[in-house]
Amino acid sequence: MTGIVTSRSPRLTPLLLGVLGFTGAVSPFATDMYLASFGSIQADLGTTASLVQLTMSVFFLGNAVGQLLIGPLSDSLGRRPMLLTALTIYSALGIALVFTPSIEVFIGLRLLLGFTGSAGIVLARAIAADLSEGATAVKALSVIAMVGGLGPILAPPIGGLTHELWGWRGTLATLAVISLVMLALAWIFIPESLPPESRRPARIGQTIATFASLVRAPKYIGFVLAFVFGFSAMIIYISASPFVGQDVLGMPPLLYAFGFSAGGAALVMSNIVNARIAERVGPVRMLGYGVAVLSLGGAAMLALSLSGALSPWNFIASAFVLTAGAGFTMSNASALALAEASHARGAGAALMGCLQFTFGGLLAPLAGAWGPDTAVPMAVLISGCAILAACFAAFAARARA
Repeated sequence: MTGIVTSRSPRLTPLLLGVLGFTGAVSPFATDMYLASFGSIQADLGTTASLVQLTMSVFFLGNAVGQLLIGPLSDSLGRRPMLLTALTIYSALGIALVFTPSIEVFIGLRLLLGFTGSAGIVLARAIAADLSEGATAVKALSVIAMVGGLGPILAPPIGGLTHELWGWRGTLATLAVISLVMLALAWIFIPESLPPESRRPARIGQTIATFASLVRAPKYIGFVLAFVFGFSAMIIYISASPFVGQDVLGMPPLLYAFGFSAGGAALVMSNIVNARIAERVGPVRMLGYGVAVLSLGGAAMLALSLSGALSPWNFIASAFVLTAGAGFTMSNASALALAEASHARGAGAALMGCLQFTFGGLLAPLAGAWGPDTAVPMAVLISGCAILAACFAAFAARARA
């Protein structure tokens, strides 16, 4: 697929980083924006709450599988053709979703949306890694994460507003427009970052061998798992925060919204700070700071939950520290992991993204395993993930290449 960008020596400009961050925000927009419409979708399509919730789960499933396929294919066919093709199909599916006649069609389209939308996530990271290295890559991925971090802040209020104005189909139409904007920006501004001479043959055996070599690389897999468990700690908080904040702590909707936005702001702020100082301090040391802050937030939440002292304000404060630590952890761990996968960054980004959504999707529902009246399961899981992130970060930093 050809396009407007033709530069043979592409550079990571602020504009390009912003566009990569926007395309990398596929997931928060596609999931967070229609949460407020769940009840209306259930009523209008005459279905059950569990089937409506399944539309979220299959999106994550498609996202995980899509990254495993699209990442390695981009190592063979190039980043830009894969990205533009996937985003074109994603936009068409988004338009079709507006006119969905049944929950079964809705679920099928959401699965395909997750699959094609995964290209925005995996290829944004791969392109940034192609065009940078070392501390510069950390800075680039921090900026991408910062822009992408605006998704969880902006998507819920946009979704709530569009639902009030135009109903759930209007919210889905807004999502379709956002996908078309992503496609247009990618077409105009995102160049090919992988020259033909650096590409690898597209063979199943070769792809499996590449994944196997990545799994056997201790530094790569250590940094990937530090990233995965840092993300899991954050996603457990995000998924459990509505019932902990409103049901357990009795927070009114406005205060809960403020607290949730504060967590999103912490994620953005941590990536701004990381982008400014990581080049000087070094990504390994910044990762150490990140897992320390992450563990501090998790420990505070656990201690407060176990002692019965958890309150709305210290819940918000703990979540702020937690998400800030997650921001530092994920940006530095992902850059360090992709640096170890320099021979196959598409596959490296794909495996990282697949594990990210698989672990996050499996662990998040466990936060409510003990019922809706306690925050302890959430705090235990968050603390456990923070400790694992710290252990894997330390392992990777000391492992041989």
